[in-house]
Amino acid sequence: MAYQGFIFDIDGTLTATGDLIISSFNHVTEKYMKRSYTLNEIIDFFGPTEETIIRQLMEKDFDAAQIDYFSFYSANHSTMVNVYAGLEDVLKSIKKKGYPLGIYTGKGRRSTLITLKETGLSRYFDHVMTGDDVKTHKPSPEGILSFAEKYHLNTDEILFVGDSIHDIKAARNSGCHIASVLWDSYGKEEVEKSGSDYYFYTVDEFAIFVNSLI
Repeated sequence: MAYQGFIFDIDGTLTATGDLIISSFNHVTEKYMKRSYTLNEIIDFFGPTEETIIRQLMEKDFDAAQIDYFSFYSANHSTMVNVYAGLEDVLKSIKKKGYPLGIYTGKGRRSTLITLKETGLSRYFDHVMTGDDVKTHKPSPEGILSFAEKYHLNTDEILFVGDSIHDIKAARNSGCHIASVLWDSYGKEEVEKSGSDYYFYTVDEFAIFVNSLI
């Protein structure tokens, strides 16, 4: 299949941000709610953006809590987050060949831009759709359809790369193809059962595949 555009999720796909997200949430919940949450509890919150979750949990302290959340997220990013080794080379190759590259993530725009800036990945992406930019969150295909419209592509010409079941469903709802990456997927077993077009367990496998396409 010759793809004409590529869309990537962020967390668990391009970057290892899980520890930072957990620490950022517990930083504010411990301060304003006097309690912390487990990884699974925090994962269950997601769907809405970080700001929406903070508002739901800490409505009366929302203004202060969201400032504290993003201050902690930004201040600790450089020491707690990394791009999976080898992925930036993949992005460089795609970009060099002239294919449009997009982001479709459930993260809010504020945290997305922090992560893209801090990791240096912002230079590769021409179109960024976050949880703040869509009417309906994943598995809505809205972010994929926006990318297709911008670059005048049929959705079956697009490869979406993500790590979650929501990414698979979004791809199916749009008509594009999906590559599930499992080098850091918290829902690995569920994803493996969900009929993705492609599965990749290492960045090296994925890089070989992409280079065969472009």
